[in-house]
Amino acid sequence: MATPNYAYEKRQRELAKKQKKLEKEKAKAERKNDSDHDPADGSGSDSALDSADSSDGGGSSSSGDGGGSSD
Repeated sequence: MATPNYAYEKRQRELAKKQKKLEKEKAKAERKNDSDHDPADGSGSDSALDSADSSDGGGSSSSGDGGGSSD
């Protein structure tokens, strides 16, 4: 029977924890930015948010992969 690779399992837990933390910080920043833009200009911020959302979708997967491999 193979022995468990505890170092690998620990690294995977750490990476998952780090990814979850980054997603949480990103969501918090988006909430903060959304609340800042809404009172200033409601109609203009909607189109700006749509374009930001489409770019964030591609960026989040790239930054998630890049962030893990850079460490």
